[in-house]
Amino acid sequence: MPHPPLHLAVEIDGDGDHPAAWRRSAHAPGALLGPRRVARTAAVAENAGFTLVTLDDDILPPGSAASGGPAGRLGAVERAAFIAASTSLIGVAPVVATTYAEPFHVSSRLASLDHVSVGRAGWVVGVEETAEAARAWGRPRVTGEAALRREAVDGLRVVRDLWDSWEDDAVVRSVASSRYLNGERLHYVDFEGETYSVKGPAIVPRPPQGRPVVLAPAGLVPQALVDIALVDGSSPALLGEAAAASGAPLAFAEIEVALDTPGEPAAERIADLERYAPWDTAPGRPPGRLRYTGPARGLVALLEELSGLVDGVRLHPLVLDEDLSVLSRLVLPELFVRRVAAHPLPGATLRTNLGLPRPESRFATTAALTTAATNSREGNR
Repeated sequence: MPHPPLHLAVEIDGDGDHPAAWRRSAHAPGALLGPRRVARTAAVAENAGFTLVTLDDDILPPGSAASGGPAGRLGAVERAAFIAASTSLIGVAPVVATTYAEPFHVSSRLASLDHVSVGRAGWVVGVEETAEAARAWGRPRVTGEAALRREAVDGLRVVRDLWDSWEDDAVVRSVASSRYLNGERLHYVDFEGETYSVKGPAIVPRPPQGRPVVLAPAGLVPQALVDIALVDGSSPALLGEAAAASGAPLAFAEIEVALDTPGEPAAERIADLERYAPWDTAPGRPPGRLRYTGPARGLVALLEELSGLVDGVRLHPLVLDEDLSVLSRLVLPELFVRRVAAHPLPGATLRTNLGLPRPESRFATTAALTTAATNSREGNR
């Protein structure tokens, strides 16, 4: 029996996954902070057939003294909004951490992104671990794995509830009755956590997808709160085990890739960059992540092997300007010919392309159950 086709995602932040990737980029250094660069990269990914692009982010600059990398970046949500306006098929998922950010603001920004993209928004849940990040936020530092996970879980719960706080039919827009909203379809979330509380409701109507697609590293938050678990493993077998253990509706394997280009083997490209900084010390890179280096046909074979073990992959190219071209010319076309990967559908939401159902507002479900119970009691009198 054939396996369901893989969903393909690619990380397009900066110039690539290597800390010194900017040294091999095909653009002027200042272009990294301009709109044309991000729009062009997203267009290449969309035309290649990727289902989703992700955009890393952090309150701190992405570069390091060792690599001499970029000293700044544009906000991931702002870049995602620009991409959404300049594309029509591909999903867009920025990294947004809730360690110090207000969940109310996170909810509003991501709901707005889903409206701008007409239902193609996702969210990669992140964490802020360093003392420098806490100082940049002007907040007391959150320390320890348990505390970081608590902030992530609380933030995600609040954001989901705020998305649900407007029912789908809350906006009336009735000229005849001079009503824009049906107040009975708006709900207080009344969240009480260990470190903060949120009343609600949201100030942005419910997103087109109900809730944007939520991606998170496996184990960071409960499986019931995410749509896609991002799993790591140093081999296909370990990735398959991690995917099965994640318990999320979908599991995407994280894979670093460095491909042979027409003029240079992958090994030589890596060696050139390793003179400036080691790839293994890239910010946020977990140990034990699968890495593929070599010709395009080898990556095709690896992804075909993974198609029976995971639901999708998120690729982290060594240098975007070099590897994304090889992916679009030699890897994705072959995957589509072999029916190993899925094409995004025109006019579809990201949830539809991923085979995920559109969730109902939990408040609408609660209200319906209450009404049914009331009608049942009245009917039994």
